[in-house]
Amino acid sequence: MRRTQIANAPIFLLVISFICWTTALASICSTNGLPLVRNINDLPQSDFGRAGLSHITVAGAVLHGMKEIEVWLQTFAPGTRTPIHRHSCEEVFVVLKGSGTLYLASSAGVKHPGTPQEYAISSNSTFHIPINDVHQVWNTGTDEDLQLLVIISRPPIKVFLYDDWVMPHTAAKMRFPYYWDEECYHFPKDEL
Repeated sequence: MRRTQIANAPIFLLVISFICWTTALASICSTNGLPLVRNINDLPQSDFGRAGLSHITVAGAVLHGMKEIEVWLQTFAPGTRTPIHRHSCEEVFVVLKGSGTLYLASSAGVKHPGTPQEYAISSNSTFHIPINDVHQVWNTGTDEDLQLLVIISRPPIKVFLYDDWVMPHTAAKMRFPYYWDEECYHFPKDEL
């Protein structure tokens, strides 16, 4: 009897580990029991494989059941940037600290973004990105993080990624769900 108990110990530990892992995953993705007031330091944070990025979804469609807007806190180390991209939603930025450059190109009536306009951004700057305009944000500072509060409409968003500013709009690669939504996003079931 004792040998059977010892032999089953690794299986028991595996089962307990799996239960703990699935419970932790469910709690990250579940909106049930989420307090109305939360400490931002307690929210999940990740770099999603991009060195120099810290992303926190403060309130979102996938994590919190938001339907019309989503709010992010993003921090970029000096020299880091977003990819060149566009999306079919409105986006508002508030620069909380640091400095950088916004690159923005209209997508209206052109086959590719072309040379973007450059805008200097710094602490207390605010700006918005029109729907489907191609843009990129860089922390062009050398010694301070660039921290942004970002508000988007129509979550979760489909992001179209560009290799460069001359890539045709039709060649941009769609990413959906986007990195911070993919762990918890569940595709609707096909009714057929």
